[in-house]
Amino acid sequence: MGVLSAPRDPEKRRPFFYIIRDKNVFGSPQPDGKGIQFLYQNDGRMINSAQLTGNVSDVRELELLRTVEGFRTLVHSIGISVETDNNDSNGQTDIEFVFQMYGKNDIYGGGSSLKATLSGDGMEKRIYLSEHKWTDDDWEPGQIKIIFDKPEQMAKLTVRFYLNDGFEAPEASEEETAVDFGSEAYRSMISRSLMSMGNIARLGQKIKKARSGEKVTVAYIGGSITQGAGAAPINTECYAYKSYKGFSERFGVSDNVRFIKAGVGGTPSELGMIRFERDVLRGARKADEFPDIIVIEFAVNDEGDETKGICYESLVRKALRLPSNPAVILLFSVFANDWNLQERLSPVGKRYELPMVSVLDAVLPQFSLKNADGRVISKNQFFYDIYHPSNAGHTVMADCLGYLFDEVQKKLQAGEGLPADTTKELLGQEPVIGADFEYVKLLDKKDTYDKSEINCGGFTGSDIVLQCVEMDTAIEPVPEFSHNWFYDGAKPDEAFFEMRISCRALVLIYKDSGDPQTGRADIFVDGKAAGCANPLANGWVHCNPMIILNERESSWHTVRVELAEGDKDKKFTILGFGYVE
Repeated sequence: MGVLSAPRDPEKRRPFFYIIRDKNVFGSPQPDGKGIQFLYQNDGRMINSAQLTGNVSDVRELELLRTVEGFRTLVHSIGISVETDNNDSNGQTDIEFVFQMYGKNDIYGGGSSLKATLSGDGMEKRIYLSEHKWTDDDWEPGQIKIIFDKPEQMAKLTVRFYLNDGFEAPEASEEETAVDFGSEAYRSMISRSLMSMGNIARLGQKIKKARSGEKVTVAYIGGSITQGAGAAPINTECYAYKSYKGFSERFGVSDNVRFIKAGVGGTPSELGMIRFERDVLRGARKADEFPDIIVIEFAVNDEGDETKGICYESLVRKALRLPSNPAVILLFSVFANDWNLQERLSPVGKRYELPMVSVLDAVLPQFSLKNADGRVISKNQFFYDIYHPSNAGHTVMADCLGYLFDEVQKKLQAGEGLPADTTKELLGQEPVIGADFEYVKLLDKKDTYDKSEINCGGFTGSDIVLQCVEMDTAIEPVPEFSHNWFYDGAKPDEAFFEMRISCRALVLIYKDSGDPQTGRADIFVDGKAAGCANPLANGWVHCNPMIILNERESSWHTVRVELAEGDKDKKFTILGFGYVE
């Protein structure tokens, strides 16, 4: 008989709080055949999770979560558990947990990573911070990665922080009651989302069209929420897909309702108006090829809009002018801090008498209830993180749109005739904010413009490390702006791109990056400085628009993009331009 090793002494009981509790995760397919779910913790996300999920209110403890140094001061160890139904024949599935710290100088490569291999049986595994070797570049807690051996696996993830001596944590809340999506209280909450039905002429016509069996296309354009961030899986649990399915089930005949999803994370209407033709219209030429219903969701992405609403109104007018006479719906989503831009953007909806749906108006009153017994859904249940809804939150958003559809249908069933469509007359009025970019078009290597002359200089390559998004029902992401101009830093004497172009307004689209080998570029228009593009300012790979010209009359201009002094041996990517003739 073998010698039995002595059991380890019981570990000291430590206070803890959750940052993730029973959250759905999904392994999106990767080129290596594995599946991965990213959960970003930077930019205040982890602090918000500690507040919402962990009930933490201690200001000092929350501030310590901002940096790796503070994180190590507060946290003794991390407890992780993953539960999945996709276990192997032995009842277990190996899942890798990686908590990556971002570096100060090298965001993605300079920080250390805390790792653990878990079984999908719900048993907790601990990572002890004292046993980890840290790097000198560690700066802030960055992202959690859940890596599955096989793609398209679902699991529930729980992560809690056990605290060092001297720190206390609030009592963990009891497990929340499941959301009753069929209750009267839930229906009442959803009803508050309808800010305005507007003029229902166009939406009523599209509902009738769908019920008659004609082909109807429902399109969604917006930021990461429209892309489906927070939904697991992202392609079928996102609000856009659920809303489309709801419309199809209500009014469709067979498979006559078509779906277009065109959400791109971290981008405002300033970019949405430029990619509208490419990502939403997709080469449509005949009236019946254009979308019938277009949902526009930029109410939480437009805070940094340089024009304070002009780009948004330009996009709305662009959509309304389509030959298919689409019903345009304005959807106002919400962040976990109870914020959106509906006060700024709703005047656009009023001007063109559009249906407007506010998720904020639906959920905020019951979030604010002091008595949890009257709450339909908690913030922890609604939000996946500070910015994005969970599966339940996406369902709420889809149901808010569904309520609008139902209310229009009630009017049709009541025999009320549709009002006259006054959209064309309203478009003839002065814009309420502005429409400088209503006729903006995309210029890149593929979509050219006959009134432009381009000297690529050293920008002769094509960048393939691009922001990727899941379009429509696809689970595999596709790259944005693949027809770009890329400078690889190899020819400092040719570190420029120059273009002569006839236009009234011009928007530069460049790639943000966390790669420290990426440089800044100075922008000149007609020899005068028009700004500096710093791809490292945001620290992650995504598309960044920047207005460099906006005048009343069109004329010829010379535009030069040149790597800044000291950065001429670094990389820079011009994704494209948006121009107004």
